[in-house]
Amino acid sequence: MSEVTNERAGSPVGLHRVLEPAGVLPQAARRLDARAELWPDEVRVRVETLNLDAASYRQLRNAHTADDGTVDGAGVREEVLAIVAERGKMQNPVTGSGGMLIGTVDEVGPDSPLGLAPGDHVATLVSLSLTPLQITDGLERWDGLSEQVPAAGHAVLFGRSIAAKLPDDLDPALSLMVMDVCGAPALVARVVGQYVERGSAPTVAVVGGAGKSGSLALAAARDNGARATVGVVPVERERTLLLEAGIADHVALADARDPVALSSAVRAALGGEADVTVVCVDVPGCEHGAVLATRDGGTVIFFSMATSFSAAALGAEGLAADVTMLVGNGYVPGHAQYALDLLRREGAVRSLFEARLAAEHGRAD
Repeated sequence: MSEVTNERAGSPVGLHRVLEPAGVLPQAARRLDARAELWPDEVRVRVETLNLDAASYRQLRNAHTADDGTVDGAGVREEVLAIVAERGKMQNPVTGSGGMLIGTVDEVGPDSPLGLAPGDHVATLVSLSLTPLQITDGLERWDGLSEQVPAAGHAVLFGRSIAAKLPDDLDPALSLMVMDVCGAPALVARVVGQYVERGSAPTVAVVGGAGKSGSLALAAARDNGARATVGVVPVERERTLLLEAGIADHVALADARDPVALSSAVRAALGGEADVTVVCVDVPGCEHGAVLATRDGGTVIFFSMATSFSAAALGAEGLAADVTMLVGNGYVPGHAQYALDLLRREGAVRSLFEARLAAEHGRAD
């Protein structure tokens, strides 16, 4: 039976779902209307798995970690449930970020422009921080110890939301991991390609190069003609992982929160500052090091939700650094398909993702 509301037409950006405060977009709202009934241009998705963004999950995990390092997974789970119940969406009140989800389309409003049909297996490519969401199973299958959250419930997509059908040739959990960060490689590909078009193949430093977005960003830089790449990682284990993968020309060991150490590591690896520096780590305090590691006239791309953009802007000013700073907003046309194709073509990147997925599943078993 149809659950499309007879109320007046809604807003394609979801203004009709905002409960408070009035007049803001859903991402900025404190509470959303997450009821199952649809406005004519909406789509309801039956939720299967949430993927919390790295910065949000790190904050939640740290908040429930005892002095001896023990993580209270049940505490993490209860906090996520409380956030969703209170806000009608999954938006971490500390980081402001959310994540994304996969599920199956339940119902499509008659005016929806998204091209989806009931039964489609999809990943939402818009943040959970603006997606109306209800959880109905108490997250009983999640131990609170991983970013991927088995869940039951429903989510609602607006007329201007984005979703992609999951490919048949990849594990849905693997696709979710890739689509969660697919904006990063797509924007890196665009920026590197623009340098190449101008006749100057750039050097590229990726801070957090062994992570999900970092490894794809390194692969995208090489794929689009970067002259040299360096992946910067904080610990020896990740350095070994990245060296064995062979997806970066150089691998440097440095704490990204130490501006001098980070810039020195990049200069040592590349023989000078990077033309393009990409920040893919989920901890605060990396802004100044990224600016210092980038040559005058270069570009810094911030993909971390832990970034302080005031610190980045004021830091660049204080360093008299003539750099262009870009905010990775998670959307570039064709980003999901590009990231999935990159994963298929780059066996080393796929191995990194599969190993990470296996480790997360191992913790959940």
